[in-house]
Amino acid sequence: MKMAFISDIHGNAVALEAVLKDIEKKQVDTIYVLGDICYRGPEPKRSLQLVQSLNVNVIKGNADEWVVRGVKKGEVPDQSLEMMNKEREWIVSKLNKEDIDYLNELPTELHFEEAGLTINAFHATPDSLFDVVLPVESDDTIKTKLMTSTESDIYVYAHIHKPYIRYINGKVIINIGSVGLPFDGVKKSSYAIVDIEDKCVSTSIERVEFDLEKVIRQYEELDYPNQNMANVIRNAHI
Repeated sequence: MKMAFISDIHGNAVALEAVLKDIEKKQVDTIYVLGDICYRGPEPKRSLQLVQSLNVNVIKGNADEWVVRGVKKGEVPDQSLEMMNKEREWIVSKLNKEDIDYLNELPTELHFEEAGLTINAFHATPDSLFDVVLPVESDDTIKTKLMTSTESDIYVYAHIHKPYIRYINGKVIINIGSVGLPFDGVKKSSYAIVDIEDKCVSTSIERVEFDLEKVIRQYEELDYPNQNMANVIRNAHI
């Protein structure tokens, strides 16, 4: 069973299309989407439609929660709060009530068995849509924050936009990075493939080129409230 895990699309439908083409080429059996579909990108509606058209398991991310109810004080730096809510208002203006309801009703965690191994997938941590667990954290921190809600063989998460694969006590921990807004300096989308056969596991981080300049033009031409997002795309760094 070959599975693709994608996340943090952030309204970048151009990048999402590139990733879906790559997934099709690699003959993946199924896809899981770990949240942050619409917010902060130039094409929120098309990104959501592409995700919904997959007819696969989707969970909620912090940015999906923000689209539903706004960004609250204390969730982001104070100096960013006003702008981020302006962005949220722009995103909501491109969606309808059914879209907002869909985001609101998404589950926050997946726990399932595949080919004899158990997988726990969530956006940030099992207990929070907002907590940040970076690649440099100690084994103890990762175990405490990511590996306590269920006993699993593989743990998959997103949120930090910096992909990595790590092994702790025989368990696999994967951060799948971001489809639409990579933050690791690599100007390519990222997602993860998990391939299980006869209880043997192969994992990989895939990097996919997308049309950066087209996305940058979209921010400008669509009069997106925060033009600095074009620089984030340009530099793959926030």
